[in-house]
Amino acid sequence: MKKTALVLTLLCAVPLLAATAAQKKKTSKKEKAVATSPRDYANTLATLQTDMGDITLKFYYDKAPHHVQNFVDLAASGFYDGTMFHRVIPGFMIQGGDPNTKKPEDPTHPYGTGGNVVGGKEVRLKAEFSDISHKRGILSMARSPDPNSASSQFFIVVKDSAFLDNQYSAFGEVVSGMDAADKIAAAPRGANDRPNQPIRIKKILLTQAKSLS
Repeated sequence: MKKTALVLTLLCAVPLLAATAAQKKKTSKKEKAVATSPRDYANTLATLQTDMGDITLKFYYDKAPHHVQNFVDLAASGFYDGTMFHRVIPGFMIQGGDPNTKKPEDPTHPYGTGGNVVGGKEVRLKAEFSDISHKRGILSMARSPDPNSASSQFFIVVKDSAFLDNQYSAFGEVVSGMDAADKIAAAPRGANDRPNQPIRIKKILLTQAKSLS
């Protein structure tokens, strides 16, 4: 009698285990689908959580798709977390995005010279100039004298600077938080226009905003 009861118990457990396994399979498939779904770059917003407050950006994916994808993908990976605004000029712009600024400055790799290095080689972007003027609040990419040398460093214009048009690739705009950008631009600075006290990007949060074009 005990043996029969045990067999019945085990038989009842089989469908339960099968159902649990099926549920797990279903969940993992769903999670996989979410993980591999393509990012909607055109409707992505990025919020830079800085020591001076939050700055939220929207992107011009139709004008500079490669620059937008580069910035958003780096932000998603945590690349910018902990970097500082290493160059600020009142009445002009604030510049950041150098991974070298996450640690004490190395004279052989000074702040302002770093970029996105993959496999020992810096990833560089081809220029994507457009009709977007560098007005106040525009997000654009820093580069060396070579127009096709942008990598990870970016700047936000705090005053209309049309002289930068068709020289630097504008790829986004501040939609909220210009007061924070102004505070960063006005920070006391020393040599090389570097803030006397480090001003960092603590984290970049990415969200979707279908209502924004």
